[in-house]
Amino acid sequence: MTVTTTLTALVPTGPDLTGYRIGEPQRAGALTVLPIHGPQRPGIVPPRSGLKLHQVVGYGSVELHNGAAAGVAIVPLHIGYIQEGAQNHALCSAALLAAGQTRRFPDACCVQAAQGGYLEGRDQWFFVLPWELRAAALRLRGQEGYSKLWSDISALNREYGLAARGHLEQIISRRRAVLTQFRSRLELLPGQLGALFFVGDEFAGLEIAPDPAYFAEVWMPLVCFAYGVAAWRAEPRPGKPEPFEVTDLAGLRAELERERTDHREKLLAALPSATGAQTAEEERYLDLRLHTVTGGGLAGQFVAEHDRLVYASLFAAREPVAAG
Repeated sequence: MTVTTTLTALVPTGPDLTGYRIGEPQRAGALTVLPIHGPQRPGIVPPRSGLKLHQVVGYGSVELHNGAAAGVAIVPLHIGYIQEGAQNHALCSAALLAAGQTRRFPDACCVQAAQGGYLEGRDQWFFVLPWELRAAALRLRGQEGYSKLWSDISALNREYGLAARGHLEQIISRRRAVLTQFRSRLELLPGQLGALFFVGDEFAGLEIAPDPAYFAEVWMPLVCFAYGVAAWRAEPRPGKPEPFEVTDLAGLRAELERERTDHREKLLAALPSATGAQTAEEERYLDLRLHTVTGGGLAGQFVAEHDRLVYASLFAAREPVAAG
């Protein structure tokens, strides 16, 4: 199985993935990351330095602004904002914003049930919804209703032994010091513009950005919140060390390389297939097309330009155990 066919299996009705390369695994507890390098699409406005929270005009209605002088912004899938003393929000869909455009998202989700107050427009950090909430949030795109994700958030909290309330800050804010450790435990490599994420040996998600600068701005929200939450809960107990049977440094290096290669091949062999998944075009800007993927155990969205992949956020369609 080649690297290209490995990734193509996850991206249905396929944009061209030629040139993408999967690197060696990095592990931090239950979270394994396989870095991706590949072709860049320059000129896309990144979400932290170029895209701003403009205002909240009502519960469940958020405005974002692309403040760049040139370049379309790709709003990352399931981006969210938290401020003290305000109702926190997350978006259900990715989006394309032209330079200078301010766009309202009336189908945003409130993620803090019993909290009043509107988020203020400001330059601030963002999170990405935890993996277990992403399939539900994607299904709710286009539907107005500020409380529509509360039952799933409550189920996730209950699954994690927390108070069963529609308050995502019980995880994102109160566990932030633990979750953000994943950023320091895993290394963002030079030139890296994507990654495959696994929790244990289970595929969690595929994330590809237009270029390394964009990916660097979503790295922390992805590794700490989108996939770090599930990894935090699945953190294994420290096991008994099993020393390699080697006698010199060269032997140790060879054993480490062999172990990393074996682990990577084991993970790649377990990737799901997009067979059975459907895609639907959501919106377009110039030659960029935003598609949604559902079915076959996968969900998410990707952006393609002609036949080339520009952005992808695809994940295993996992739900909180207690949902529903």
